[in-house]
Amino acid sequence: MAAKSESYENMIKKLDDIVSSMENKELTLQETMKSYEQGIKLCNKLYKYLNEAEGKVKILSNEQEEDFLGNEE
Repeated sequence: MAAKSESYENMIKKLDDIVSSMENKELTLQETMKSYEQGIKLCNKLYKYLNEAEGKVKILSNEQEEDFLGNEE
């Protein structure tokens, strides 16, 4: 998953802060581009984090389904 020291919630908070600063402050073009780049990097980390979590849930769900179906026989 994403860096161990960086939780999903922490990354969401950072992304929210970036969006808020872009919406509420008059930033220079350079500052806006830097914020945008940081936001895109965070989005990519979050996407990877969620994809990995989804994969684990699918694996666990399949195992539970197999256990359940296996006990019926």
